[in-house]
Amino acid sequence: MDVHKWIKLVIFGILSCKFGITSGDDITSGPVFLTEPRNRIDFSNTTGTVIECAATGNPQPEIIWVLQDGTKVSDVPGLRQVQSSGSLVFPPFRAEDYRQEVHAQTYRCKGTNAVGTIVSRDVQVRAVVSQDYDVDVNKEYVIRGNSAIVKCLYPSFVAEFLVVDSWISETETEFREVYLASTNHDSKYLVLPSGELHIRDVTPEDGFKTFRCRTKHRLTGETKLSATAGRLVITEPVSKTAPKLQIGSNIANFVVKVVLGNSTDLMCPSQAFPVPAVRWYKFIDGQVGGKLPVKLDDRVKQVSGTLIIRDAKVGDSGKYLCVVNNSVGGESVETILTVTAPLSASVEPASQTAEYGRPAVFTCNPEGNPIKSLSWYKDGKALPGANESVLKIESVKKDDKGMYQCFVRNDHESAQFTAELKLGGKFDPPQLLSTFPERTIQPGPTVSLKCSASGNPLPEITWEIDGKRITNTDRYQINQLTPSASEVVSFLNISSITTNDGGLYVCKASSKVGVSEHSARQNVYGMPFVKSMEKMSIVAGETMYINCPYAGHPIDSISWERGGRILPINKRQQIYPNGTLVVEGVQRNADQGSYTCVVKSSPGYSAKGTVEVQVMVPPKILPFTFAEDSIYAGGVAQVTCLVTEGESPIEIQWNFFGSALSSKMGITTTRGGRASMLLIDPVAPGHSGKYTCVARNVAGVSEYSTELNVHVPPRWIIEPTDKAFAQGSEAKIECKADGFPKPTLSWKRATGSTPGDYRDIKTNSGTVRVEDGTLTMSNIQKSSEGYYLCEASNGIGAGLSAVIYVSVQAPPHFEIKFRNQTARRNEPVVLQCEAKGEKPIGILWNMNNKRLEPKSDNRYTIREEILQSGVMSDLSIRKLDRSDSALYTCVATNAFGSDDTSINLIVQEVPETPSGLKVLDKSGRVVQLQWTAPYDGNAPITRYLIEYKLIKGDWNNDIERVLVPGSATVAGVYNLRPSTNYHFRLIAENEVGASEPSSTVTIVTAEEVPSGPPRGVKVEALDQSTLKVMWKPPSREHWNGDILGYYVGYKLGSSDKPFLFETVEFNRDHSKEHSLQINNLKTYTEYSVVVQAFNKVGAGPMSEEVIQFTGEGTPDQPPQDFTCATLTSTTIGVSWSSPPLANANGVIKGYKVIYAPAKLWFDEASKDTKITSQSETVLHGLKKYTNYSITILAYTGGGDGVKATPMHCYTEQDVPDAPQSVKALQMSPESILISWLSPEYPNGIITQYTVYVQEAEREEIRSHRVPSFQLSFEASGLKEDRYNFWVTASTVIGEGEQSKQVSISPSSRVPAKIASFDDKFTVNFKDDIKLPCQAVGIPVPELQWRIKGSAFVPSDRHRLLPDGSLLIREVSRDDAGEYSCSVENPYGQDTISHILTVHAPPSPPAVSLTSSTTSSISIKLKPKKEETAPIYSYIVHYKPEFGEWEQIQIANSQLEYTVEGLQCGQKYQLYASAQNTIGTGEGSEIIHTRTKGSGPTKPEASKFLEPSSNSVTLHLGTFSDGGCPMLYFVVEYKIRSSSDWTLVTNSLKPGGNFVVLDLAPGSWYNLKVTAHNNAGFAVAEYEFATLTVTGATIAPMIEKTNILSAIFPHIPEWLQDLNLLVPTIATLVVILVGMVVVCVALSRRGRDSSGQSRLRDDMVYSQSVNHSTLGKQNQLRDELGYIPPPNRKLPPVPGNNYNTVDRIKRGTLRSHATWNPRQKHMYEELALEKGTLRTLPDGSHLYARAGDFAGMEDEIAPYATFHLLGFREEMDPGLPSGQMQGMNPQQFQTMPHSSGMNGGQMDSNFIHQRNASQSMPRQQAHLAVAPQRPADFGPQYDDPANCEDPGYQYAQTQSQYGGQSVTYDQPSDAYGTRSNPSMRRSVGGPAAGTGRMILPPYPEPPAPPTRGISQQQPTNNYVNSSMYSSNQFPPPPPSTADLSTSSNNDSGITEGSEPDNDRDQLINRGGLMKPGSRDALTTEEMRKLIEKNEASNHVGNGLTAMYDTVNV
Repeated sequence: MDVHKWIKLVIFGILSCKFGITSGDDITSGPVFLTEPRNRIDFSNTTGTVIECAATGNPQPEIIWVLQDGTKVSDVPGLRQVQSSGSLVFPPFRAEDYRQEVHAQTYRCKGTNAVGTIVSRDVQVRAVVSQDYDVDVNKEYVIRGNSAIVKCLYPSFVAEFLVVDSWISETETEFREVYLASTNHDSKYLVLPSGELHIRDVTPEDGFKTFRCRTKHRLTGETKLSATAGRLVITEPVSKTAPKLQIGSNIANFVVKVVLGNSTDLMCPSQAFPVPAVRWYKFIDGQVGGKLPVKLDDRVKQVSGTLIIRDAKVGDSGKYLCVVNNSVGGESVETILTVTAPLSASVEPASQTAEYGRPAVFTCNPEGNPIKSLSWYKDGKALPGANESVLKIESVKKDDKGMYQCFVRNDHESAQFTAELKLGGKFDPPQLLSTFPERTIQPGPTVSLKCSASGNPLPEITWEIDGKRITNTDRYQINQLTPSASEVVSFLNISSITTNDGGLYVCKASSKVGVSEHSARQNVYGMPFVKSMEKMSIVAGETMYINCPYAGHPIDSISWERGGRILPINKRQQIYPNGTLVVEGVQRNADQGSYTCVVKSSPGYSAKGTVEVQVMVPPKILPFTFAEDSIYAGGVAQVTCLVTEGESPIEIQWNFFGSALSSKMGITTTRGGRASMLLIDPVAPGHSGKYTCVARNVAGVSEYSTELNVHVPPRWIIEPTDKAFAQGSEAKIECKADGFPKPTLSWKRATGSTPGDYRDIKTNSGTVRVEDGTLTMSNIQKSSEGYYLCEASNGIGAGLSAVIYVSVQAPPHFEIKFRNQTARRNEPVVLQCEAKGEKPIGILWNMNNKRLEPKSDNRYTIREEILQSGVMSDLSIRKLDRSDSALYTCVATNAFGSDDTSINLIVQEVPETPSGLKVLDKSGRVVQLQWTAPYDGNAPITRYLIEYKLIKGDWNNDIERVLVPGSATVAGVYNLRPSTNYHFRLIAENEVGASEPSSTVTIVTAEEVPSGPPRGVKVEALDQSTLKVMWKPPSREHWNGDILGYYVGYKLGSSDKPFLFETVEFNRDHSKEHSLQINNLKTYTEYSVVVQAFNKVGAGPMSEEVIQFTGEGTPDQPPQDFTCATLTSTTIGVSWSSPPLANANGVIKGYKVIYAPAKLWFDEASKDTKITSQSETVLHGLKKYTNYSITILAYTGGGDGVKATPMHCYTEQDVPDAPQSVKALQMSPESILISWLSPEYPNGIITQYTVYVQEAEREEIRSHRVPSFQLSFEASGLKEDRYNFWVTASTVIGEGEQSKQVSISPSSRVPAKIASFDDKFTVNFKDDIKLPCQAVGIPVPELQWRIKGSAFVPSDRHRLLPDGSLLIREVSRDDAGEYSCSVENPYGQDTISHILTVHAPPSPPAVSLTSSTTSSISIKLKPKKEETAPIYSYIVHYKPEFGEWEQIQIANSQLEYTVEGLQCGQKYQLYASAQNTIGTGEGSEIIHTRTKGSGPTKPEASKFLEPSSNSVTLHLGTFSDGGCPMLYFVVEYKIRSSSDWTLVTNSLKPGGNFVVLDLAPGSWYNLKVTAHNNAGFAVAEYEFATLTVTGATIAPMIEKTNILSAIFPHIPEWLQDLNLLVPTIATLVVILVGMVVVCVALSRRGRDSSGQSRLRDDMVYSQSVNHSTLGKQNQLRDELGYIPPPNRKLPPVPGNNYNTVDRIKRGTLRSHATWNPRQKHMYEELALEKGTLRTLPDGSHLYARAGDFAGMEDEIAPYATFHLLGFREEMDPGLPSGQMQGMNPQQFQTMPHSSGMNGGQMDSNFIHQRNASQSMPRQQAHLAVAPQRPADFGPQYDDPANCEDPGYQYAQTQSQYGGQSVTYDQPSDAYGTRSNPSMRRSVGGPAAGTGRMILPPYPEPPAPPTRGISQQQPTNNYVNSSMYSSNQFPPPPPSTADLSTSSNNDSGITEGSEPDNDRDQLINRGGLMKPGSRDALTTEEMRKLIEKNEASNHVGNGLTAMYDTVNV
């Protein structure tokens, strides 16, 4: 069994249990919510939300969403979506897209199936737009000893979404505490439930702490630490002050709301001295005095003045009073607490089955607090008036079955419960099977009416006439039959029917399960008659219906009168045609009386009938209640029930709890008129309850209820009295009372020695406890002696209280046995001891256990004072000395014993000055100090004060302090500013005072990374793909050094991937904002942007993420389901649906419907546009019967989207216009020829013409129908009279307007006339045309044609037809013109003219160049004036010099156009052609032009270089870009004495600075920088020296010179040895001559059938390409026969290190990013002599040299793409074209990568990768250009197998590159020892006098797929990935073939860049492929191969695409 079946069984089981379904029952069930949305849904615009709603039932319910008013919820593109699953989706949106009707709305979920409908609770949806906010904590002022409340402050707009997560306290030392919400209320620091921090018993030490709060956003989860730290400002009390409540100037009520079960606090913040006492009271209804003290327990706690209530209950709700007082005064404040419990409801029973006619009851049990309303719903609709908890259906009917819901609501939430009512039993309601019709009959016959009905049980049929029951009489007989068990038939027979028997007859079938009836009038001819009507009684307020029981037929009118006035006379009255009078809202005064029905017939007869109407008023009771004050037992209670309205007689009855009053209750009722008084005397507790007064009369029943509460005050059972107890014994004091409700007993004790102020006794299980009113004190002591109060209270009356005195007999006693007392030297002191006990008590003093005699020293004085509780003795010492430090003992004695206490007196002094202050450690913000502890002055050092200030500050005004515990001698000072000078000193403190400051220490802190993020980060959308980021530097105190720049990171807002960073240089102008534009982003996409600053230490913290959408784009898909339908002859209906949401690229604002006649669709001026926001529209005002082309587009804020494919719809046909012209020509004496032209607007298909003929003197008109193809008609048989003729045309719709009339009279003479009309004819080029000329006349006239004024001469193309028409075959442009036909006979002549227009393809327009920029070319088109056919568009063709043709179609009205998106500084070709309905014309002449811009130029060394000791900074901005934006830089360097170049980066992004690191101090270096832009590149070489470690410069290098070194400065020293040089040169010459011989021999052998030369190496090269890569030993190493030069390393993957097999196995991918600041420097530019090249000992030149790097000798991983430098040299432009066609293009292959790993990424400015090597790209690209169009630009390459360079050899080539030649099939071990013949070009230009040699072309392999191109670069650029970083820089685009020569230092070279032919050349070199070669591919195959490679390697993550591609 599958899962779905299991789920169905489980659901059926649940429903069976819930609704009692058995297998035999109906298993259908109504919908029940499985998932019901919450009452409130809050969400952030950055996250969006999904609201789920699911229901179950059988059949499965359908889920829809509706608004509060019932409107169905629809999709809003981009903002709201209703899913098929039932979920309501709100996607993330921008702040500006907020719509209140969507994001602040009340929704409801509705579930519907066949059983019924249910609706969910109200769902309040609110979207919260993310806004930045700050959290702060302010200073709080508090008096010492009081409690403080520290508040967390945040804006009101975010207050309800924030909760305080924790509080953090920090001291000026490293001490740090975190306070969380806790139940430990005894803690000094307490976080209140409302989030405030409560600090009790504030001491001065609390003032040294700072407090921060941490908040959490409950929607986004964002946490924030308060930006500011609060402190307590503690003041010492100066004098006594009365309590002041800290709630503002107005003492007002506080309102606190808390959810059931949560914790809350009621605050009463106050300040006073002495510290005030706070008491809390709660107001109790009915309580004397109105309030009781709040009972404290484990759940309710009081912390200082704050009342904390945990696990709040509904009973805690109420009004609380806080009373604050001290000895000076008092204050109070009220707080209202509301405990809200979540609403819920249940309905019993949840499902019930009721039989027809039986009652059904549902009971709703609501829960929660507060409950404001209760209502019932049936099938999703409210039941009017159903507001009670019990819903009762008296008699269940069929319509009552369905779903019922009970809703409970308050101001904040709602809840519902669902129940189902089913119909039970095998019952069927009555159903009428046959009925009688309405009839009109004559009086006299017998009439029989029949009704039959079915039902279960069998219904009974009764008959009525005009509302009166019919019974059997002598004339009326009712017969009833039961032909079957389920059918009954009834007949009503009326004998000899009369007029008065007429009326409305009703057949009614009824049973216990329902009623069905039928009515129809039986009209009997006769006089009008109104039957008698009985008196009617109607209840006031109801609607009255009175039927007029009339008879007779026919009846003309029925009316009603009252008081002589014809009704209606007001809007409440209405009379229906059948005679029924309806009066709504009946009123006694206005509607009671007589009503007369008047029936009238046509002869004027009438009849009247009157009915009396009595309006009865139901009783109405005036609300009443018992006395508002509480009623106590024994008192009197009285209440009166007064009926203010209603018909008499009125019955009044009293009920108690719904039952009649009992005579035994002692209750008296007295009736007086319309009132009844209830009296209870005396009131007893049993009289409490609900009393109801019920009033009845004939009109209805009314009742009103009120409750009586009887209270019984408490009374004593045992009243306590005074007691005396011995000290140490157990004391018990009883206190008992009773009452109703049972009283609460409590004990309190007087706070002083006299009764008055009492406080609750703190009980504990050990010594003091209260049980059932009995106070027990174990081991009672003297301290327990005093006044005690016992209270009994039950909230009724004042309660009971008794005051007693408890005395304790005891010996003398000191509460404190020992204590220390300190005093300052030279100050007086008083030592006190208080002895308690029975008096008299004697006191003696001892000093160090010796009797102290005051007489021996006059500084000592003893004084005694008798107290109520004992004796107080004072020992005074004046001017303390250090010797007074001693142990003093006080001895007390009385009759019961003795006791003593000791006081240790300590004389204290201030500490000495600390010494030895020194620095242990320091960093940017922390300094660790150490010192030696000084003498403490006989008092422990309480703390040290570390004082510090800025070095420029003042010790009096600019000081900062850090407190250190007195036990410490090491401490840290935190929160310092990095890179700042400070002064420090130390002070020691004890209780006596502070020491003198120590000596000052000066400290400078270290630098750190910036500690603050950039400020004011703003992001704004500039357009659809560009964001502008703006920010300000961090606050100056957060720089922590010098800010060097910023990293700007961005990513997709919904992405969890890391940010992509760009670097921005620091702007020293602090008044300006920094900014960065981020380009090439996705349209209408949310991005997250951060900014962080960095200095030389590193990067600081990121700013808060700023979310911003890019600008709205245009929809890239047209509207869907686009259809059109014809509505009328002038209207067409169009409908569509919106484009897919993913293709909207914004919020769709509307749609544009564009339409025009199909034949004019090309003409933009003929198109009309209709804008609408709907999904359908109607196009009006269209031409009749016209084919219209219609398209549609959607538009957003970004503009118009893609147009849909045009649809075509014809408007409907209509009647045609009149024929244009009519002629009437005499054909014979008796006949007339009528001819005409077709209507100008036929408005449809002409079906026929109608010719009308009328004699002038007669009205008779004759018509003749003529087929639609016939345009003439001969009217014959005419007389010699005048005739009128006219013609009409007809379509399927009808006949159109008539033409103008023509008149003619037949005569005997018939002149020559032409029936044809002057006309204009238009014909397409090369089509045939016939020009008509139909002639009449007797005799037959002579016909002559003239063409353009010349007589007609027949020819093969021009022929005269028998009917006089002229036929022209294959019309040409020259045939256009005027054609005339003339006829003549003896009686007359006639002439007509035709104009012939020839439409041909348009002539080419004139194209002129107007302007050009770096990326565009503007042209102007001028069509030829002689064009006859309208031009509907132009096509502009353009191509780069070495690219494919592209074309753009523009409108016919757009005669000026700008071709955009071109490459800077490139040559282009353009031409244009025109299009019309005939076709596309020829192209114009080609324009050769170019975009503006040139290659880069190098800067001066002084501006470009800035060396330091171990690095050099390159100021890239000093390069001039020549007008074309810079693409990237290649940076290489080497030690001056070395020949190996080290590649730093081959993909350096322009802008900012770049630092080359890891240089040796005090060393000379050569630096080579190649700058690339679209127009070319420039190579700049410099020589510079790094600084020494100390920052000094070094002396210039002194070189050894000799003759060779002077002539050849680049030759290594070992080559300057003539003993070695001469033999070497001789050997190289011999080898070179041999190579030439071999080459000549091979070239002669390679002649093919066409005589062209084919080298053997070319064959080997082809074989190597068309086979897979071979192994390492004895096979080809590289695919293209690449021979690496000595010591050459393969370059890295663009961006940093490449991946190799060994490296991937080791898992090591290194990428080093470092930075070094600028320093002062010296530099020197290196100048090379023209025509020379520095070589290495092995013969390779420095161009191909790379640095040696340890650990990099790895094999390149397979599956990587290679671009071989050996085949990157250009071909000779002089190569013959024939020879070029014989060449075989080589294929480019990619080897699979085994691991799929890729290199790391290269970061922005100031970052580089160290271990990489890369040779420089070649510098010149020469292309052979054929002059004819279309141009085929074939590339030419240097052949690496040839012995000489083709025309561009470098000077001394043979001497420099002497060595062995290497063939391509040699084993791989030879590759490292052979020089590469292809790498022979120096950076300079060609040497003079070198020979030129024709080489076969080697086609350049295509560029590999781009790797990781950022969105900032166009994806269609041609890319060489070895030259740029795949993640950062755009690829070098194609450049021109312009050549320039420069000096050896390569300043200002403007050349074509290396990769400019990678792709286009491959596609365009079809002429280079050998026909039939298996190696050759067609152009289309090559294009598909490239596109496949590019597509397969692309990674669509929206930011970068990564590839493992290595270009060598």
